[in-house]
Amino acid sequence: MKLLMPYITGGIVPGWTAFLSAFEQAGADMIEVGLPFSDPTVDGRTIQESSDAALARGTTPASVLADLARARVGIPLVASTYANIALRPGFGDALRAAGVTGLIVPDLPLDELAGLDVPGVQVSLLASPATPDDRLAEIGRRSQGFVYAISIMGTTGERDRLAPSAVTLAARLKQVTDLPVLLGFGISTPEQAGEAAAVADGVIVGAAVMRRILDGANPAEVGAFVASLRAALSPAAPVR
Repeated sequence: MKLLMPYITGGIVPGWTAFLSAFEQAGADMIEVGLPFSDPTVDGRTIQESSDAALARGTTPASVLADLARARVGIPLVASTYANIALRPGFGDALRAAGVTGLIVPDLPLDELAGLDVPGVQVSLLASPATPDDRLAEIGRRSQGFVYAISIMGTTGERDRLAPSAVTLAARLKQVTDLPVLLGFGISTPEQAGEAAAVADGVIVGAAVMRRILDGANPAEVGAFVASLRAALSPAAPVR
């Protein structure tokens, strides 16, 4: 079965963890939880807007992880953040205490991975269409859980079609790793999700989810969108 990982910015609205349960019920296999950050490097307009909104509410990495520790979610949680948060002493302990089992740090170079102290948490690495073959193989060897394949050279955000570079990158990664290859960046519709899943092991959908939340959609409404993504990935699969 193809994997589905929707994204949410932690602390985006009061009671935001209700969206986690909605995602799980809609058939998500994992959930990426972004720790809001004031100076992102790979996030486009929508995720930046959601981070700004969360920070304006007083959200901090500690408050997001505290909320997760109280949440009751039966699927894996993958935190995403930037290096100057992830490299802080005790960050791995905080992740584990919150029930987080995976981590994405998009601005941490492969060469500095040894400085990340998060035992017991799987660190998934990112690969782009411009990553050279030798580097891609190293990413495939050192990634844990899955490899995050960036479909385009650019930031996150909704787009009207799946970039051709996504197909090429997924094929290259499948040759160098046995881990699941998940495509992200720009996957905005169920049709695009199905197209991406035809060449990869699953998809990551962030901006399209967050746009709905920013526009005021409730957990049931956003869950229905996630369910439509699930149906596009595996039409015959029952929704949990």
